[in-house]
Amino acid sequence: MLTSALARSLLDATLAHAQQMGLKPLSVVVLDAGGHPVAFLRQDGSSAGRFEVARGKAYGCVMLGIGGAAQNKRAEAQPYFVQAMNGIYDGRFVPVQGGVLIRDAAGTVLGAVGVTGDTSENDAACAVAAITAAGLVAEA
Repeated sequence: MLTSALARSLLDATLAHAQQMGLKPLSVVVLDAGGHPVAFLRQDGSSAGRFEVARGKAYGCVMLGIGGAAQNKRAEAQPYFVQAMNGIYDGRFVPVQGGVLIRDAAGTVLGAVGVTGDTSENDAACAVAAITAAGLVAEA
């Protein structure tokens, strides 16, 4: 289960990894398996509107059951499919890296982390590092 304590630790670990990498200010959201926000933090200096971008990256992960990189590949290969899915979900997902699915050791989806503020690749790397450090499985 994705508890609020676990969600807060994922936020902290994501931002700690970003600091080690020297990244731009980030915004990070943790969603549960139903796509509901459990925790969010926007660092000082992070631009306005970042909650929706971070949530959109994570939301696509939980709704489609795949990570942001896989969503991006699917968008390039099947743009009509991704456009239709985004229509179904009221335009609430952003199919790019930075959305990372959280699974437990048995493969059960617990939720997702969405990160935005630097490059999509760096955003994803921070989420993966945090999820892995928590002893969970990250699917970027």
